[in-house]
Amino acid sequence: MERLQKILANAGVASRRKCEELILSGKVVVNDEVVTTLGVKADPATDVITVNGREITQSDKVYAAFYKPKAVITSMSDPEGRKTVRDFMGGLRTRVYPVGRLDYDTEGLLILTNDGELANKLMHPRHHVEKTYHVTVKGVPHGDNLDKLKKGIKLEDGVTLPAEIEYHDVNVETNTATISITITEGRNRQVRRMFEAIGHSVIRLKRVRFGNITLQGLVRGKHRILTKSEVNELQQSIKTSRRS
Repeated sequence: MERLQKILANAGVASRRKCEELILSGKVVVNDEVVTTLGVKADPATDVITVNGREITQSDKVYAAFYKPKAVITSMSDPEGRKTVRDFMGGLRTRVYPVGRLDYDTEGLLILTNDGELANKLMHPRHHVEKTYHVTVKGVPHGDNLDKLKKGIKLEDGVTLPAEIEYHDVNVETNTATISITITEGRNRQVRRMFEAIGHSVIRLKRVRFGNITLQGLVRGKHRILTKSEVNELQQSIKTSRRS
């Protein structure tokens, strides 16, 4: 027996949080009985579970890496008709969902899967899974300001955890700098806000690594299926981060 929202997430219905919303809104039925409270358990092997009238089945787990271009919504649908991640997932028979988000104006690596349990762990702040970004900013931050980011800087929603910082390039003609930053949190627009806090607005932002997965071998707008060893390493990175 498992919690209903976990069963739905593992079946690729949606993220764990979205599945909870579906339950609370009365759209989930177990053995002809509408469920509207969280905490209900079911057996996916024997119980008949439907969402919006459609019976769910336990799909094979799929894990993909996607190079999201700018001007693409990290969602499976958009009421405004803008391009979404789903528009680039042609060829996948199983519906997958993004692990976390990248802003509309941010490009780079996204992990997508129908494994709700793994997605939830990768997104949970207690596991401290590393994400690396290449950031191009206006001006050239001094060492003292970068030290603030390394140690943790105060934002409106609290002090950030320590970050790893490395210079990549300084362009004297355009007065810009490109910096690599590795963080272990996933706050809303966190990297942009961190650099704004030291007085340098972000011109371009690209995520190049999520855990052990990188953009290597990917071009904008394309995805690839992760290998079994890559998935195992992702799972191991969660265990390692939790101990540290």
